[in-house]
Amino acid sequence: MSDASDGIHRLLDIMARLRDPHAGCPWDIQQTFATIAPYTVEEAYEVADAIDRGDLDGLRDELGDLLLQVVFHARMAQEQGAFGFDDVVGAICDKMVRRHPHVFGDESMPDAAAQTVAWEELKRRERAAAGDADTSALAGIARGLPEWQRAVKLQKRAARVGFDWPGPDPVIAKLHEEIEEVRAEFQARESSPDDPAVQDRLEDEIGDLLFVAANLARHAGVDVGSALRRANHKFERRFRAMEAIAAAEGEHLAGQPLDAHERYWQRVKAQE
Repeated sequence: MSDASDGIHRLLDIMARLRDPHAGCPWDIQQTFATIAPYTVEEAYEVADAIDRGDLDGLRDELGDLLLQVVFHARMAQEQGAFGFDDVVGAICDKMVRRHPHVFGDESMPDAAAQTVAWEELKRRERAAAGDADTSALAGIARGLPEWQRAVKLQKRAARVGFDWPGPDPVIAKLHEEIEEVRAEFQARESSPDDPAVQDRLEDEIGDLLFVAANLARHAGVDVGSALRRANHKFERRFRAMEAIAAAEGEHLAGQPLDAHERYWQRVKAQE
């Protein structure tokens, strides 16, 4: 425990030095909550990527980068007299104890599903105690989440009050319906390419399509982000293999017709 404590204090000291207005790093000094926030999100994704790759050495480094983000935000808040790192740690410790009465108190919890329900109820009470008057089943879902993640959270919350499809079949049917609506808007754009209303409708229908796709993933018990990362990795792997095959034959993908690209793609799939 002392080693961890020493490490945290060293990191806090490093951040204080970096933010020193007279002897610190010019880049670190000029940062704000808003400018650092994108890095915080990026580091969280890099943690997820290291986990996907099973890279524990990489995970260690990425967790350190993510911890630095927490320390950075806490330091900026401390400089404003709002709160410090110790307050962040104290708040999360209190929250974990408060939200786990079955571990740190006398309550019992039969299973993980019951714990999820209890967790949401505790969060609702906390919002009410803080003066949040929003009583919707959708209250408290952060707007800063990646939109695919927020879509799933909205769907889960609605499902808790019974607003949900009974299984994947009607979701798949809805997916086909949304695809046809997207197709219709593409056709409308061909007739009125300069009409901004058509482009707005196309964006709206594609949004509906993605929302239903996220719902299908939820019904399948598949994490949307994980599934999309796998698809991205697959595409990147296959495309790089296409480039390698073309290069071995003295060719380049650029400038070749689509049917030639398709032949390369099918060769790569056959090799896999």
